[in-house]
Amino acid sequence: MAEKIDMEEAKVSNGEAHLDEPVANGLSGYKKKSDEPLAQRVKRIVMANLLVILTVAGVIIGVFIGLGVRNMELSRTQIIYIGFPGELLIRLLKMIIIPLVVCSLVSGAASIDPKALGKLGGWAMLFFLVTTLIASAIGVVMAFIITPGSVTGSKPKVSGLDDDLPAPKEVIDSFLDLIRNIFPSNLVSAAFQSYATSYKLITRNGTDGKPNITVEKVPFGTDQDGMNILGLVVFAIVFGVALRKLGEEGEILIKFFNSFNEATMVLVSWIMWYAPLGIMFLVAGKIVEMEDVATLFASLGKYIACCVIGHAIHGLLVLPAIYAVITRKNPYTFLWGIFTALATAFGTCSSSATLPLMMKCVEENNGVSKHISRFILPIGATVNMDGAALFQCVAAVFIAQLNNIPLNFIQVFTILVTATASSVGAAGIPAGGVLTLAIILEAVGLPTTDISLILAVDWLVDRTCTVLNVEGDAFGAGLLQHFVDRNSKSGEGAELSEVKLEEDASLPAPEHSPLIGKRDGKNDGEDAAARPSCEKESIM
Repeated sequence: MAEKIDMEEAKVSNGEAHLDEPVANGLSGYKKKSDEPLAQRVKRIVMANLLVILTVAGVIIGVFIGLGVRNMELSRTQIIYIGFPGELLIRLLKMIIIPLVVCSLVSGAASIDPKALGKLGGWAMLFFLVTTLIASAIGVVMAFIITPGSVTGSKPKVSGLDDDLPAPKEVIDSFLDLIRNIFPSNLVSAAFQSYATSYKLITRNGTDGKPNITVEKVPFGTDQDGMNILGLVVFAIVFGVALRKLGEEGEILIKFFNSFNEATMVLVSWIMWYAPLGIMFLVAGKIVEMEDVATLFASLGKYIACCVIGHAIHGLLVLPAIYAVITRKNPYTFLWGIFTALATAFGTCSSSATLPLMMKCVEENNGVSKHISRFILPIGATVNMDGAALFQCVAAVFIAQLNNIPLNFIQVFTILVTATASSVGAAGIPAGGVLTLAIILEAVGLPTTDISLILAVDWLVDRTCTVLNVEGDAFGAGLLQHFVDRNSKSGEGAELSEVKLEEDASLPAPEHSPLIGKRDGKNDGEDAAARPSCEKESIM
């Protein structure tokens, strides 16, 4: 009996819930006898959603702790001590990002047919591009409707943030840096550094005998702190495809990455239970840390409202509407399944740090196959930045209104395109969107000095940005799962059938059977017989 329970848990932990009956999340897919006692039913729903309930409670308690401790006038050191449990959560999540991203993408790319890989990637990039463009358009429209930059008095001032302004950079150099980071020169350094362009001024004297002095701004490369996640993602995908090309020779290495991937997800499942406590102290610490909130909201309240309302429209109406129209399923049930990951995104302000929990949530609660989630979600965390694109458009229009600079159609179109393009590869770290905002301002000729105003409220706006970013990634994974299921049922796109067989491809095969070889009717029975024991081993 215990073995049977372990096998069922293994199926859920491996993200294979979509192959059987839906996982009970307290909302649908779990049918009991009509004579079940009310207390028993309530207990079942609470236990099925225990992690979500604890996370919500953690956020609420954190708010009350922060408001209560805020009036005690704590020192800076004491505030750091309050946020220490939250700092531990962020460190745990960041610790697991690199092995999770690299191993999941290598195993995913190696176990999916190249044609299916290209088709899945194409659909994912199309979805990410369209939703990012929609988010940018919503940001521009909201900024013109609410007009956050139309102040009656003097321009709001924020002191103490000028040192945090990003150095101005040419637009062409920003996009060249993006391409350079796709191809890192050192994979080890890519785990903690990325390439960035800086400038040095070179003075030249005239050669015609006249006192003619010219100053040229020459770009040169520097390494800045921060993971080059884009380069790691591209390398992992290409490396996985190369392993598949090796055939039987690459089987051992593919097994290694599969096992590494499963072990990493077990670690994630342990970290998830610490998340409510960590989020509680992250929220409490940030509330205690805030200074002069009333003055900040009085001067920048319209800008904050514009960003938050825009994020709410895109996250609660646009994305669910796209999902509902295509899949004919309830999108809010899907959202409930990823609530823990969304709360973690709100607490950590980092889409990369939220990635491990998001994988676990979509696999266990929303029935997304693990090869789709572990292939698409790391890509989405890198290239899909709906929230960042929306906030950058609002910020650009806000700064233009603040300086009484009218924007024509060409400039508005430039803001839309530049925000969509610059959000690709934007660092999935706190305040990462502010760094790319300078690119948009330079593209349309707006002053970059007012970015200090954006930084003043970025601690709040960046949280809703991150929630929207990871929500878009999750809906993309759900739509791809629907796409694969539909093609498998209709018989179209035969190359996608292998994505449905990921539970076979990801588990150790018998020694005499190549992992990547084509499966025929003779070894289907062997795979089915070997599956229970392998599933049990995956959660040991």
